[in-house]
Amino acid sequence: MLVVSELVKRFGDTVAVDHISVSVPAGTIFGIVGPNGAGKTTTLSMVTGLLRPDGGSVSVHGADVWTDPAVAKRNMGVLPDRLRLFDRLTGSQLLYYAGTLRGLDARTVKRRSTDLAAAFGLEDALGRLVSDYSAGMTKKIALACAMIHSPRLLVLDEPFESVDPVSAVNITSILQKYVAAGGTVVLSSHSTDLVERICDRVAIVVNGRVLVSGTMADVRGAGSLEARFLELAGGRKTAEGMEWLHSFSD
Repeated sequence: MLVVSELVKRFGDTVAVDHISVSVPAGTIFGIVGPNGAGKTTTLSMVTGLLRPDGGSVSVHGADVWTDPAVAKRNMGVLPDRLRLFDRLTGSQLLYYAGTLRGLDARTVKRRSTDLAAAFGLEDALGRLVSDYSAGMTKKIALACAMIHSPRLLVLDEPFESVDPVSAVNITSILQKYVAAGGTVVLSSHSTDLVERICDRVAIVVNGRVLVSGTMADVRGAGSLEARFLELAGGRKTAEGMEWLHSFSD
């Protein structure tokens, strides 16, 4: 469903993404984990056509994102980092905008909006301005907008950030049913526990490079994904030289 080949992105003298290559089979949830500044968001921005790469290629369902963007983007639903929504619209208006932008007729948009609102627990919020939503509700309406046209591939950057535990379980269930029906999900997360729990395949990215990629069982080995991640990312930092923190100011 998604093939990323030798992707490169530089910002001045800094190489943010250093020849990243991954292949994501259809019908899987693929997780990307890595420390802050590892290049996860930059990679997903290039995958979705939001940022032009300096080298390499990306294809979605056989269509190149940069030479055939209309076809490639038609097959994608995107939840980007640093959400920018038209938050002076109501939730209902935002879903209508997202659906019609994707070529859906008004009746289909209305029916799917009702279904999505029920699935994400947003029924009572559709008439309110998105600017009045909490961070978690904003994340959920944005995810609903990404799904409304029923894409083959969902690319989600930190989809569970700011989402409460109950909603996170609900979103996980929605994504798992979507994948069971043949959809594909690529998501980034700082939570190794979450990725280990819901993803079929995973890539660990450090300093703009994929250090290991494959099935969850192959990547984590005999231990946990967190242990494997810490091993590859350089392990834990010891909190030394902070004895002053143990003497309280009062």
